[in-house]
Amino acid sequence: MVTGATSLGMVRDELFATMEEAEQSLEHFIVDRNNGSLLQQAVEGLQQVRGTLNLIELAGAELLAQEIVQLATDIPVGAGEERDAHLAALSNALYVLGRYLEGVDASRQEMPEVLLPAINALRTASEQPPLPESFFFSARLDQARPERQAAVNAAASGDVRRLRQMYQVGLLGFIREDNLQAGLRLMTRALSRLDGVLGDRAGSRLCWIGAAAAESQLEGQLLSRQSRKQLFSRLDRELRQLIASPAYEPPRSLLKELLYLVALAESTGPLASQMREAFNLSPLPFTDHLLEEEYQRLAGPGQAVMRSLSSAIREELASLKDTLDLIERGAAQPEAFSGLHSLLGKLAKTLGMVGLSSAANTLHAQLPVVAEWSHERAPEPLALQKLADAVLYVESMVANLERGERRDTRRQIAQPGAEAEAFANHQLTEARIVVLDEAAAGLALAKRAITAYLESSGEKLHLANVPFSLNAVRGGLWFLGQERAAELIGACADYIQKDMMESAQMPSEQMLETLADALTSLEYYLEGGAALRHDQARASVLDLAADSVRALGLPVAA
Repeated sequence: MVTGATSLGMVRDELFATMEEAEQSLEHFIVDRNNGSLLQQAVEGLQQVRGTLNLIELAGAELLAQEIVQLATDIPVGAGEERDAHLAALSNALYVLGRYLEGVDASRQEMPEVLLPAINALRTASEQPPLPESFFFSARLDQARPERQAAVNAAASGDVRRLRQMYQVGLLGFIREDNLQAGLRLMTRALSRLDGVLGDRAGSRLCWIGAAAAESQLEGQLLSRQSRKQLFSRLDRELRQLIASPAYEPPRSLLKELLYLVALAESTGPLASQMREAFNLSPLPFTDHLLEEEYQRLAGPGQAVMRSLSSAIREELASLKDTLDLIERGAAQPEAFSGLHSLLGKLAKTLGMVGLSSAANTLHAQLPVVAEWSHERAPEPLALQKLADAVLYVESMVANLERGERRDTRRQIAQPGAEAEAFANHQLTEARIVVLDEAAAGLALAKRAITAYLESSGEKLHLANVPFSLNAVRGGLWFLGQERAAELIGACADYIQKDMMESAQMPSEQMLETLADALTSLEYYLEGGAALRHDQARASVLDLAADSVRALGLPVAA
């Protein structure tokens, strides 16, 4: 059978010529919008392109061409400014279609998934719902799940609500993108626990597949696209219905989208591996990062350009620091002073262009000061120090730009002349982060020890250092002023000491799971940085930990 990629070569020249004519007609219509013949020529050419793609069975390209034709047909002669967005979307879609067909012709391989952003841009312009990421993916959704152990406890309403709240807290971190890994771990644990608590209820299937999808998003390092945030948000809404109705049946479309994430991720996690075997999921011929590269190639420059630009800025900053060093040591040539002024002005303009206004203003404020410097009028040490502070501040801002974190730079904004204070505050924050990282590492160690204790049927040797480690974490949190988190961790340490190490009987599996819930919530709180930001929405995760500690039978202050 001749594939679409192979048969494209047979019609390539005529197809590309028709596309070029249609694109030119559309461009001329954009300039002369009262010329209906230009619009008609463009639509007829686009319809011919669509028919050709249908004939050679290039499914993704045909679908994009179909959306182009539909939107182009809806544009009236004499369209005003209200249609500018539609015309821009058409032009962009034609460009993407051409780039895609060129790639297919060169590689003889189809990858229709890379066209979904362009297709959805057209559907958005036409006020149609976007197509899901899994549109070109297929899987049997009625496969039976493997045998499993009986649920550890009945579906108590209090447990279910607490676990859904745990999922919501993790989801908030995922949506905000300020604590992706910890948030996804919290989501995975909450869904896995819900799956066990719900037992044989039909809705547990959603939790089972959802947990594998969240694990795949984490372990496979999938990109946090907006569509995936919406997918996991939709899952939360379905959880609400699942909890309310014992007869709840999960929507097949949602299960398919979740399974697509499992198939896409190159994850060896236990849940993902179980899912691949149960649903016989074959590896996809592409990865998430390959798709992203193709999106960028089709659409034009993206984050790679910003990284290259930030690298060039850092090189200029390094040159600026070298010049300052020469001036401070009195070894600078006369022309170094004028060069310094010119370089500062150039950098300030560049920083303003990429949106780092605070950094640009910082350098602008130094320009009149530096303009007075010369070989004969050497700068005062204090003036040199102020410029050095400004350069350090700018350097930290550029580092954020290179990591793609421009949305967070507002936290570091400083007024001109106060760069030293801003830099010092930044260093203090970094020190606090180190303490929190050590605390999170202590909690992770405790969780691993408890897992080993459970797997060894209660071998207490695994817990020997856990109370000591947790009390060290507790002390670090007291140092940071996090009294409530410190109290909760201390309560967990007490439970491990008294009910696990000193008790002759091993706690029930349900109680160990509840202890793990508490430690997972606390770990998320520390890794998320809520302890530094005093973020009330994120700090609510402490309420989850407190609920779990109370379920262990320990007193906790409200």
